[in-house]
Amino acid sequence: MTNIKHVATLAGVSASTVSRVLNGKSYVNETTRQKVMEAVQKTNYRPNVLAKSLKMGRSNTICLMVPSIQNLIFPEIARGVEDVARRNGFTVVLCNTDEDAAVEKAYIDKMKTRWIDGFVVCSNIGEADHIRALRVEGFPLVLVNRFEERDINVLDTVAVDSFQAAYDAVQYLVRTGHRRIALAYGREELYFYRERYRGYCQALSDAGLPYEEALVMRESSGVDSFYRLTQEVMRLPQPPDAIFTTSDPKAFVVMHALHDMGVRIPEDVSVLGFDNVSLSSMVEPPLSTVAQPLYDMGAVAAKNLIHQIRYKEKNGELPPPVRNVLGVDLIVRRSTR
Repeated sequence: MTNIKHVATLAGVSASTVSRVLNGKSYVNETTRQKVMEAVQKTNYRPNVLAKSLKMGRSNTICLMVPSIQNLIFPEIARGVEDVARRNGFTVVLCNTDEDAAVEKAYIDKMKTRWIDGFVVCSNIGEADHIRALRVEGFPLVLVNRFEERDINVLDTVAVDSFQAAYDAVQYLVRTGHRRIALAYGREELYFYRERYRGYCQALSDAGLPYEEALVMRESSGVDSFYRLTQEVMRLPQPPDAIFTTSDPKAFVVMHALHDMGVRIPEDVSVLGFDNVSLSSMVEPPLSTVAQPLYDMGAVAAKNLIHQIRYKEKNGELPPPVRNVLGVDLIVRRSTR
């Protein structure tokens, strides 16, 4: 196997000169640089990345953990992470946890022994102290979308203001004449869903509309449970005239149920989603939704993580935690009136 000494001998220079040329961190005159690069090409030399990582103390590799890349919000987040990482010379390792804490823990243990430089985690559920322990152990860490209130300003977080976004969405429905607004509520163990629920309740209160528990559809067995829940709420003596869903995939199931019941959207009931995933403009009718900046969430997370990595390399410790709250847009399409 070719090594750096073989390249140096062929080029007629020292091994340290070859190293300087390949690293690009020190000046080497152009004639010497060309000799070295010709020798590299002739010998098909490839630097030992692991040895270099051991010497540098990092591998320029980051771990991105998501519940499932099939979940429609995560491809855009992942692309944002990868684009920023690639521009900064980092490689991204993707791990799907399948909402399983044991799988998540196993991935973390494996990644920690593989010279991973840091973690972008989108899979956090509930307590998840094994994730919080990463920062205590000195690993750069950014949480995206999923975290608890107690994590804010303690760990790096990237998200939208779910309370305000939901509040504004319900206020929009009120302004457009809706008075019985149902909610497709996500899993209560996730903080951002609890915040969207809180925003829904506050918007009703501020509009002088009563809160009715019968209009709150609570997820029981995955997103598909909203098919049955939608049918039940539409059979109430006074059915809703609008349904606000706390994610777009829930909205798709709600719309499916309404179509099967012969309920017209938006003539009989408006449907408003949350996310603006790629499919939201392709369903019939196209879904009105609260647009999260999913790509930007991933990009900001990667930027912050790389800052942590470089800061620690320079200062020997992690920088103070940063909270990033990104803005949302209300995209009005034909599912609302």
